[in-house]
Amino acid sequence: MLDVKRLRILREVVASGSFSAAAEALYLSQSAVSQQVATLEREVGMTLLERTRDGTKPTDAGRVLVAHADAAIARLDEAERELAAIAGLEGGEVRVASFPSASATLLTLAVSDFVNRHPKVRLSVAEAEPEESVPRLRAGEFDLALVFDYPGLSEPDQRDIERTPLLTESMHIALPKNHRLAECTTVNMNELSEEVWLCGDSPSSCGAMVKRACQDAGFDPRVGFESDDYHVLQGFVAAGLGVTLLPDLALPTLRSDIVVLPTEPAAPARRVWAATRPVGARAPATDALLSVLVEAGERFAAARTKLEAVA
Repeated sequence: MLDVKRLRILREVVASGSFSAAAEALYLSQSAVSQQVATLEREVGMTLLERTRDGTKPTDAGRVLVAHADAAIARLDEAERELAAIAGLEGGEVRVASFPSASATLLTLAVSDFVNRHPKVRLSVAEAEPEESVPRLRAGEFDLALVFDYPGLSEPDQRDIERTPLLTESMHIALPKNHRLAECTTVNMNELSEEVWLCGDSPSSCGAMVKRACQDAGFDPRVGFESDDYHVLQGFVAAGLGVTLLPDLALPTLRSDIVVLPTEPAAPARRVWAATRPVGARAPATDALLSVLVEAGERFAAARTKLEAVA
């Protein structure tokens, strides 16, 4: 492979017409310029320059090589400018994966702030549950993934992944407004032992959490309908098809015909994380979005605490 530094020297000698002028322009000694050109000629196996009374002139091989060098160096210069722009958040792209309840709340808050701060960085968002998004993040298809887990219920694969905590959510029982327990301040879980339960069906979903919460209350749930979409589950609850547990992130889009209440004992909390590749293997724009997501998580938690205090 040809050395770019030597190509730059050859191009300067041809442009200036002499070794001494090229040396002065490049802040090198004339002997250093001569040595680099001689090495380049040995690499290509042809004479590239000839000394004439009118100065140093390129041979046919020299003209061909300089023409290609011009194109190659121009592309490298362009690459350097683009890399500098990305480093300064004046360009680049961040590819994000998010699970649905975070997409509608936490991510929306963060993206709005990020776009205002860094309008030249392109953002793309795809919805995916953690069991899909994390392998694709590890494979380089995404730059950041919003994921969740339940302590003691799921052990995430953290190989080659760095996770930043964003939020710890409480889980709330969702009941139709005409349910016999809808007027309670707190619902004892064992009072729901005869109910039909609704939950998710993917490995990382609320399914295991619902079953664990019911078992902690002393019974195994009778699961009727399964969906990983909390909007669908809310519709089932409103129709009287069953009850379920909803996380904090699902509450901003809560239907008006259902109620949510705390449970006794409390259901397992859900932790929300931003998963990225480790430091050194991710772009500055990804770090910038990560910082904005942390801020969004703090704002969401503060707003939720304020609402609970008012309630």
